[in-house]
Amino acid sequence: MSYGQGGPQQPQWDPWKPNSQQPWSDGGDGETPDWAALAEASEARNKRRRMLFIGGGALATLAVGAAVALAVTSANGSDQAGGDPSSLPPTASIPGETATAPSFAPTSAPPPLDPKDFVSSKNKDTAPIGPDILFPGSQLTMGSTVYKKGPTADTKDCASAAKGTLPQALTAGGCTRLMRVTYTQGGVAVTVGVAVFDTEAQAARAKKTTSPKKGMVQPLSGKGVKPFCDGAVCRSTTNSYGRYAYFTLTGFTSGKDVTLKDTKAFAAGDDLAQFAFNQIKRRGEAQASAAANG
Repeated sequence: MSYGQGGPQQPQWDPWKPNSQQPWSDGGDGETPDWAALAEASEARNKRRRMLFIGGGALATLAVGAAVALAVTSANGSDQAGGDPSSLPPTASIPGETATAPSFAPTSAPPPLDPKDFVSSKNKDTAPIGPDILFPGSQLTMGSTVYKKGPTADTKDCASAAKGTLPQALTAGGCTRLMRVTYTQGGVAVTVGVAVFDTEAQAARAKKTTSPKKGMVQPLSGKGVKPFCDGAVCRSTTNSYGRYAYFTLTGFTSGKDVTLKDTKAFAAGDDLAQFAFNQIKRRGEAQASAAANG
């Protein structure tokens, strides 16, 4: 049987194809296989496989790199150019980042203590008191005038140290103590009397039920001070602060009358009345301060 020129064609052998016919498996011509050609063909195939593996790995690396780049780009956001920090809004305009000062519940300090409260009732006015406490030292200065301190007196029988309508006013008001002191300056003598009551209302009532023209404190002489206001016309004043009523009686140690022209006598009486008021007020301030700091 003729198969054409060159005889029957042998099938191509592929070492990677299972069951492919090898040139030496049949034909029966007894020729020796070309081992060099077979080795060269095998090497060529192995090289192609390595190239395929390398190429596939490169493509996989490129794919992962592209995915990472895409993720970074997405994280940066499309509105921010190159991640430039200068393109960020100011700190104060970033929501949730605005600094605010802490707020606290409003507090209020207690109102200051009123010094007058401490000299308006015996329940609060508990500090020691006496003529030498209210009128300390041996002299006092008011402005440019110096007054020398003379005798002092202290009694619980308030009416015994007053005259005119004042004894009755002191008794009706509930006076518990009357302290007196006399100051002199030149030929002028001034007796200051401070009456003590339990309440501010009692002191105010005693002041209201008498008058300087009709009731006055008894003049206090001695200790170098000559008697004064004994039958002569003298100037008298009456006032009150807190639970204290205070009085002055001003006259001349020479025994002459005080007239409206005697400005020196009026000034002395006013100075000593002011000093008595100041001392009572300071008494309240000292006790209020002690209570606030205690």
